Amino acid sequence: MTPEELRALLTPEGLRLLDEVGPVAADADVVRTVSRLRAAGHAPELVAAVLTQARLRTRARTRFGEFAERMLFTPDGLEQATRLAVAAQHAGRFSRAGVASVADLGCGIGADALAFASLGMRVVAVERDEVTAAIAAYNLAPFPEARVVHGDALADEPADAEALWFDPARRGGGRRHADPADWSPPLDAVFARAAAKPTGVKLGPALDHALLPEGVEAQWVSVNREVVELVVWSGALAREGAGRAALLLGSAGVHELVAPGPAADAEVGALGEFLVEPDGAVIRAQLIGELARRIRGRMLDETIAWITTDAAPDTPFGQAFRVREELPFDERKLKRMLRERGIGTLEIKKRGVDVDPASLRTRLGLRGSEAATLVLTRIAGRRTAILVDRV
Repeated sequence: MTPEELRALLTPEGLRLLDEVGPVAADADVVRTVSRLRAAGHAPELVAAVLTQARLRTRARTRFGEFAERMLFTPDGLEQATRLAVAAQHAGRFSRAGVASVADLGCGIGADALAFASLGMRVVAVERDEVTAAIAAYNLAPFPEARVVHGDALADEPADAEALWFDPARRGGGRRHADPADWSPPLDAVFARAAAKPTGVKLGPALDHALLPEGVEAQWVSVNREVVELVVWSGALAREGAGRAALLLGSAGVHELVAPGPAADAEVGALGEFLVEPDGAVIRAQLIGELARRIRGRMLDETIAWITTDAAPDTPFGQAFRVREELPFDERKLKRMLRERGIGTLEIKKRGVDVDPASLRTRLGLRGSEAATLVLTRIAGRRTAILVDRV
């Protein structure tokens, strides 16, 4: 969105028109809508801005629910924004630590700042992009204790903020930056501030563990089994004895697996009656061994994130499967044996083997009324196929 489009949108006419247009789906016939709005005398830049926002609001429902209907977005800002449920978890951490004022440094469209402000904290949100800062100011307007500064995350950090929140920008110039030194602010500078003041740092979940500083809490977060972020907590925001954590949010509620640090691997053993696929947050946090011991399980292979148990596992930290049988890792034999079992619908999960599940499914040419899951993996280094059913 250009500054001109934003100025056109942030007028009584623009905001009224946005409400009148309502949600617009990605596959909607926008040509007809554009023609109608232009025929009504609305300027081209206003029509473009309104339709862009209407589409973004529709997309934003998955992250912000009904709150999306009163917010403004940029495409990049929405893509990078924290989900509402996750932002609430962040804000809760600050609140439980007794933080009364927080600086959101690199606030984007203001998703986390909204969560902080909703819990009564004083918020200064800093954003270097002019359009994004204006949109954040609009989104935070209902909260008088929140203000937005168009400036640099490090240079314009308010001195009186009790705690800091960073979400370093990992994109720039139309591409994603792999080197943390190229992020804005650079990761080393962010961690330097985190060493001086209680801080939360939102990062991508695939961050190299070697980049994590000593003495922080690293918490991986998944939403409905999708790993969405890593948060590094320092100072009073880091929990004592919690070096690694996996936080799971979903329809089953909120669950967290916490350990002092990366967990030692569990023992490797024979295939049992059940398989457990740990949640991605558990895998990223290197807590597979911790989970295995909690459910009295063992590893299938020391390098692969499958746990096996002899009794039905009761855990929210992984998906359980009941083992039907172990099959040979041979495509021709698999094709024959699956057909003999009448399996026509097959989910294929692979870990530790070089297989394209979609291509394999096509080559198997399955027919039948039964459904099952096929796990392609290794047991103590040996490739195998395990026919299972979801529990």
